[in-house]
Amino acid sequence: MTHASNTHDGRLESDTQGAPVALSKDGLPDWLDPVVRAAESVEPLQLSRFLPPSDGAGRQSAVLILFGAGERGPELLLMERATSLRSHAGQPSFPGGALDPEDGDPQTDGPLRAALREAEEETGLDPSGVQLFGVLPKLYIPVSSFVVTPVLGWWRRPTPVGVVDPNETARVFTVPVADLTDPANRVTAVHPRGHQGPAFLVESALVWGFTAGIIDRILHYAGWELPWDRDKQVPLDWRA
Repeated sequence: MTHASNTHDGRLESDTQGAPVALSKDGLPDWLDPVVRAAESVEPLQLSRFLPPSDGAGRQSAVLILFGAGERGPELLLMERATSLRSHAGQPSFPGGALDPEDGDPQTDGPLRAALREAEEETGLDPSGVQLFGVLPKLYIPVSSFVVTPVLGWWRRPTPVGVVDPNETARVFTVPVADLTDPANRVTAVHPRGHQGPAFLVESALVWGFTAGIIDRILHYAGWELPWDRDKQVPLDWRA
């Protein structure tokens, strides 16, 4: 595992094993400014109608929404879950998972540490190259009872990533934001039970569900969204 500490210029170097973890907006690229502003102002119900139970129920978890600079401009890191998993099998997602006790307080820096730890375990990401700069409001995934904190990061020093455990992850890939905003790649996913949601046809994958919903709202509130045909539908597999 990679261990690191704070840099001399005050920007974040992350240690997933208990050292202080904080948020910093210092030195971010200008193109991330709309995302920073959105994270500071967005309300929970603007992201999802599924909010954490008021009684505190649900399993605390976190995902890492990692922005990098690729050959075609800004991009996001995603992974595809193994088809053998019991929940969300074969589904593209952000790296992430449930908080462990050593991650710390779920109400403070626990989700930050968990997002980095899970990303390292699932994709081999070196957390010392990641600068965390914001969090979105906690959301809820009813089907799994997860209370999810979306953690925003800037891949300041990119490192190689890939599948660490094939039993958990089928592949790790990046998606240019330009492909996510392209109206040709945007569809409405229709679940067999009838509910619908935004989806993206990118990198030979259909990104849907919680992950697509978060991406959709980030694009919208960052002002990156382009008009797209919401009547263009893709049916989901019955096992989804």
